[in-house]
Amino acid sequence: MAVIAVVNRKGGSGKSTLSTHIASYLAMQGLDVMLGDVDRQQSSRLWLSLRPETAPKILGWTIDDRNFARPPAGVKHVVLDTPGGFQGIGLMKVAMYADAILMPATPSLFDRQAAADCLKELRTQPRVQTGKCRVASIGMRIDGRTKNAALLTEWAAGLNLHHLGTIREAQAYARCLEQGMTLFDLPPAKVANYLPEWAPITGWLDEILAGPQPVPEARMDATRAETEKLRAAASPLRAMAAAAPIQAPAFLRV
Repeated sequence: MAVIAVVNRKGGSGKSTLSTHIASYLAMQGLDVMLGDVDRQQSSRLWLSLRPETAPKILGWTIDDRNFARPPAGVKHVVLDTPGGFQGIGLMKVAMYADAILMPATPSLFDRQAAADCLKELRTQPRVQTGKCRVASIGMRIDGRTKNAALLTEWAAGLNLHHLGTIREAQAYARCLEQGMTLFDLPPAKVANYLPEWAPITGWLDEILAGPQPVPEARMDATRAETEKLRAAASPLRAMAAAAPIQAPAFLRV
């Protein structure tokens, strides 16, 4: 099971748009997916209620952010849409269970600062520190006529935060959400201009779903060979040390 959380303390950063698209992408792959709505505004729950029956099935899960617990047993994959101001115990619990956290941010100073504060708190969590919970950012609602995409790329680099690019501002997203759909529910030919922006996100999601990759056997063999070389080089030194132990200088001897 993979748990993917969409987190930013700043409201209006595009969390629900991102969450619904992630859930839809997973469902389009034929995966069992649950969209968990932690946001008090229940935006994702409303979106699910509008979703056509002919669209790939996505289950709903309404959660109290103060009583967040492990996802229900038997659920294959979970996408969590979190509220603005999400921090403290709620954020800690999400970090305990999530395999990945995606942080949407607009070019706004307030958005960037909220995301930076959230990232700082996340990096205190053991699973984030060890890489078991991966964290990345994505720019949302970007005006392609501006330099805001570059601004967010530079901002993420300054935080040493993996950045997956940007999603342009477009009315297509609002129209899809009003129908309980996403770009991934539409024929690719109709959304061909938008899909390349999502490629870094879907590629990242595919890596999360694949789980930790085993070390190639060739690399393991090379590591073993290098280890044996180090041991062989150390053996004569050990023998010399045993035969002639190092003596302390006379002035240090008691």
